[in-house]
Amino acid sequence: MPLTRNFRDTVRARAERDPAFREALFQEAVEALLKGQTDDGRAGLRTYINATIGFERLSEVTGRPQKSLMRMFGSEGNPTAENLLGVIRVLQEETGVRLEIRAVTEAA
Repeated sequence: MPLTRNFRDTVRARAERDPAFREALFQEAVEALLKGQTDDGRAGLRTYINATIGFERLSEVTGRPQKSLMRMFGSEGNPTAENLLGVIRVLQEETGVRLEIRAVTEAA
């Protein structure tokens, strides 16, 4: 389901004023990808991009066409690992939100 402009504006405003919210958006998107929930992960990254640097800036920094990036994170998108990890790297650099991955062993 496409996001309404009002919802995007609301999320962007909250992300601008609340660093914890901004971090949680990014964290949840990447966690979804790591869990194999690729549709949710792509949608989460798209929301995070729209709420922070936007696709225009992402295009400038990555050197990839804006429309290509938007398709990559759309409902039918299928980014390569290289493109996906490159975007995550750029998002960390541009937004200042750094994610770390730690191995967690579940109790038997």
